[in-house]
Parts: sequence; structure tokens; C-alpha cells
Amino acid sequence: MEILINLYNKNCKITKVACVEKNTINNPWMTSGLKNACKKKNYLYRMFLKLRTKEAEVRYKKYKNKLISILRQQKKDYYTKLIEKSKNSTKNTWSVINTVLHKGKVKPIIPNHITKNKIDIFEKQDIVEEFNNYFVNIGKNLSQNIPDENINSGIIQNNERSIFLEPVQANEIFSIVRKFPNKNSNDYTDMNMSLIKQIIDVVIEPFKYICNLSFTTGTFPESMKIAKVIPLFKKGNKNDVSNYRPISLLPQLSKILEKLFVIRLNKFIVKHNILSNNQYGFRTNHSTATAIMELAEEITNAMDKKRFLVSVFVDLQKAFDTLDHDILLYKLYKYGIRGVAHEWVKSYLKDRKQFVQINDIKSKNGNVTCGVPQGSVLGPVLFLLYINDIDTASSLLKCILFADDTTLYYAGDNINEVLEIVEKEFQNVIKWFNANKLSLNISKTKYMIFSYRRTDVDTTLTVEGIEIERTNEIKFLGVLLDEQLTWKSHIEYVKTKISQTIAVLYKLKESLHNNSLFLLYNSLIIPYLTYCVEVWGNACKTYIEPLFLLQKRAIRVVNGSGYRDHTNPIFIKLKSLKMKELVELNLLKTMYKAHRKKLPFNLQNRFAKRDSQYRLRGTEVFKRPESRTKLKERCITTKGINLWNKLDSEIKRSQSIHIFKKCLKAQLLGGYDSVLKNGQT
Repeated sequence: MEILINLYNKNCKITKVACVEKNTINNPWMTSGLKNACKKKNYLYRMFLKLRTKEAEVRYKKYKNKLISILRQQKKDYYTKLIEKSKNSTKNTWSVINTVLHKGKVKPIIPNHITKNKIDIFEKQDIVEEFNNYFVNIGKNLSQNIPDENINSGIIQNNERSIFLEPVQANEIFSIVRKFPNKNSNDYTDMNMSLIKQIIDVVIEPFKYICNLSFTTGTFPESMKIAKVIPLFKKGNKNDVSNYRPISLLPQLSKILEKLFVIRLNKFIVKHNILSNNQYGFRTNHSTATAIMELAEEITNAMDKKRFLVSVFVDLQKAFDTLDHDILLYKLYKYGIRGVAHEWVKSYLKDRKQFVQINDIKSKNGNVTCGVPQGSVLGPVLFLLYINDIDTASSLLKCILFADDTTLYYAGDNINEVLEIVEKEFQNVIKWFNANKLSLNISKTKYMIFSYRRTDVDTTLTVEGIEIERTNEIKFLGVLLDEQLTWKSHIEYVKTKISQTIAVLYKLKESLHNNSLFLLYNSLIIPYLTYCVEVWGNACKTYIEPLFLLQKRAIRVVNGSGYRDHTNPIFIKLKSLKMKELVELNLLKTMYKAHRKKLPFNLQNRFAKRDSQYRLRGTEVFKRPESRTKLKERCITTKGINLWNKLDSEIKRSQSIHIFKKCLKAQLLGGYDSVLKNGQT
């Protein structure tokens, strides 16, 4: 690293930006020709003021109008290129939008003072040191307050096989680096991933040697264990360090080494089926959508049978920070991460350091003794393995896990009996949390009673003498759930977000071409309309219709159309789907995965193919489950199967999900043409 940094500083000099004179036009899209044209326009204006003749006025106004038209076009062209370049990154897209709207970038600011033990601290260096002390010790302090419980070593089944760390190849490193996003945030060595991408080809051989040496000796390099932390204000009192979130910037080369280990670890995990079927986070063919889908199926099944389902949404305090290294290493050994790989993880976790930096002020290095590094590549996978055996804590409660987002649930015919069982079994779960040094935040842990009929009966759920709050609405993995699963709250949330984005599009339409506005529509509006839409998109039509009206308003802005113009021709022209067809597309994409057996295990088991003696269409048709309520009919296991069974066999036989999506979208867009020919909108 010393050799590399010295060579970089010697040979890659930073070009100093020339000072700009006052009153100089310095917009980024301004060329030297346009600047000269502006000077000429000002000269013509001065001549008009001097002469006050009709001829001078006409000459000035004609030149000014032409110049304004050219400037607007130049500005649109400039930002169009930036939007096109940033289309794959929402963060970069918003950066361009804020530039157009003249909104400055928020920089980390040291508060004027912070308060500790009722004493105000004003010295900037002391403030930075206090931030670092808080972030370093938060996990350790929480862990010390957790009651001790004995760990049952028989919970985790011992895996007789052990992992083998394959040697690293140069092309593997190239592939990993290429897939990392282009980020300009500097680590403690003042390097960023954009720079690494530019120099990786000339350092590949020594770096490959270091990676292989690391894997053969079970040693993680010390210089890769230093994190630079930037505090980011959340909300509340700015003088309280607990109201700041740490943003950790790890060494760039450490991310590559971690990724190399994760690839080998994931291959071993999949091969030996180590992770629980209830784990949905950071896994291939698993997502937030499949996790919510599984929960929705459980809820609607209970409601369809006139049963009550009680779900506890667990909130863990700083889960990644309190993770105990000894317990983690014990579990990894049981799962088969032994020998050199076990020593490598032990070395990775041991003697980690971090410092806080705000602007140019740095704190001293602090030692991190528990938890996994925030922002790391390996951290989430280690956490999955750490929490993997939680479903053994209770024999009755079912659970759905997505990293540290956990919900436990139980269904029954009598609400009081259900609550009694949940209360009793949740005590066992708390013991598991204590044994694993995970801090449960009781005040933020909520429970809901899902029922097809309203449950106005007074109910309580008490754990360790503390009553857990009942709520009729909660956000789980980015989707708002209500007690009757109407999805009304979530749709209202999506409407608010889309309305705000439409306001942004209105402001930008004078500065961007229509194709750039369409890119923004796809980047900023479509994600809200499609996020988990296969779960909530079949809600009652009266809830969905206002979303479609907002979508039509947005598409008119994108196309520069009038307020009452028909939108069917616009959707056809832009090859974009309406709300109803977006729901169908996402439902059928999930059904295609079910057809190809690519869904998570628990979800895949809900789809069974219809037996066909004559092999006519039976291999492509799913059995439709019986349903009593409209709510169940709107679920993917009913609605999705109905749509799939009616689909053309040729589309069903598509060789990949991309081909399937392309063919299906073409068919759905074709329906707009027929509607247009019939004179409908």
C-alpha cells in the first residue's frame, strides 16, 4: 500500500481548478462560443440603450431570442447526457436532479457542541473523539446489559463436511472489480473504487498473490481492518451523538478480498443447504418480495379459514454491532467453516479499528471488540449464519427472517388461546436472543392481529412484565401492512411518493428532453409502482385506481402532453405498461419462476402442477387452490395461477426470464393497440 500510494501521488497529479473571475458565466454547459455570444448580446443591449432606435431594438431582441433558444437546447443536451450516464444509479440520478434544481449537496457538519453527562463539549477535536467512543462502544455496552443464558450446543446440527478455499485467479478479481459500483467515497488511504477500477490491471499480480497468501495462511491483512467512519445525522437533538448513524468506509481492496471469500462461502452454504428455509435475505432467488409474499400467504390462509393470526414484529437494537465473536466462531465451526477458513474469519474479526472523520478533523483509532463491520461485504452473510438457528427457539411459532428484520407468528381459532401461546413461546425466543447476545428493543417491538373480521376486543401481550404494543399498521421490509391486509395504507404511501416525484418532473421539464424525463420516470416512479406489486397490486380497484390516475399524469408530463390528452397512444409510443399490466407482468414473472422451480423452498411448495395423463397442457398448468374469500382470490397462489393457466404455451416455454418478460410485455402492449383501434382510451 505504501508503494502504491507513493507511486500514485508521484505520477497522478491532481489538476488544480483555475479561479473563475467574478461576473463570469460559468454554467457547465456553456461553451466558449456561447460565452462570446452572451457578450455580443450584452453589447447589442448597450447599443439599444444608447441609440434608442427601432432598428437597434429589433436587432437586440432577435439576437436575444435566438440565443435563449440555443442556451435552453444546450442545457437540455448537457443534462440529458448526465441523466443517461446515471440511469443505473438512483443516487447519481438524484445528484443530477439536485444540480438542475440548484439544491446543494449536504455535507457532514460538526455540531457546535455536544452534550455528555449534562456537560457541553465545544472543542472540535473532543467532539470527534466522543463520536468515535460512542460508535466503538455502543455494541459492547448493549451486549453487557443482556442477561446471560446457556447456549444449547445441540441446536445446530453438526456438518461433517468442511469448506475448502479455492485459489484466486486474476480473471475472478477482474470480474469482481468490474461489478462494483463506481463510488468516489475515499477510504482511510484516500482511495476510492473508481480509482481501483482504473489501476487494477497494473496491480493485479501482487494483489492476487496477497489474496492467495491470505487464504492459505488464514490471515486477514491488518491494514485492511481500519474503517473510516462519518457520522450522519438522523433526527432529534443535533447535540446528542446517539442521534447520528455511522457510515463506515472500509478499505477498497478489503472489499475485493471479502467478496472472494463470500463467493466461496456462499457456494459451500448452498451445496450443503445450511441456511434455514425461513431466511430470505442476501440469497439467490430470495428477496423482500418473496418474504412478504410468504407472510401474506400465511395471513390470507388463516383469514380464509376464519382463523386469527398474531404476528410479532421484532426490533433488535444494533443487531450487527452486538454480535458476539466467540458465539459466531462456534456456530461457523458447527456449520463446517473449519481449519484455515475458520482462522481467516477469526483474523478478520480480531483487532479491527475505526476512527471518525468529519471534514479534515480525525479522531484516534478505536478498537472494535464485537459486531461485524458495517458496510462490509462479508458482514451480512456472517449475520445470516449467526441468526440461522432462531427457528429452533420455538416449536410452535413460525418465523420469516430478512437479515435483522424478523417476524414471528402463530394462527388459531380462538384469539385468547393464540395470544397465550404467542406470549409463552416468545419467552423462549427472548432466551435465545439473550444467549446469542442480541438486544431486543421491547419498546419498538409490535404485534398485530390479522383477522377477516374486526377484533375490537381488548387484548394484551406481555413479555418479561412489559406489555408489547399492539398496532393496526406496520412497515415490514418497505411495505405497509394493515390488520385486514387491504393494502390501503401502503397504496396511500406510494401515492404520496409518486405525487412528490411528479412535482419534480414538472420543475425539470423545461431543462430536460422528453427522453431524459422518461428515464427519470423509469428511475423514480416505476420502482414505487413495482416494488412488491405482485403482493399488493391486486388490492381493491377503488384503492388502485388513484395510482393509475397519477401514473397517467406522470406519463403526460414526460411526453409533454396536455392535461386531458389520451394516454393510450403515449404508453404505446414509449412502450411502457399501465398499472394493471405492471401488476400482471410481475405476477406472471413470479409464476414463471414457480414453473422453473426458482422460488424459495417454502413458497415453491405452494405451487403444484396439474397432473395430465395425455401430456397436453398439464406440465404447464398449476392446480388452483380453493378459496372462500375475495382476499384469498387476490393472492398470487390464486390470481397468479389463474393468469398463468390462461397464458399462451409458447410464452410459458421461454428459455429464460428475460425472454419471458420480453414476450409477455410485447403481448400486453399489443392489447393497447387493439383498444386504440376500437376508439377507447
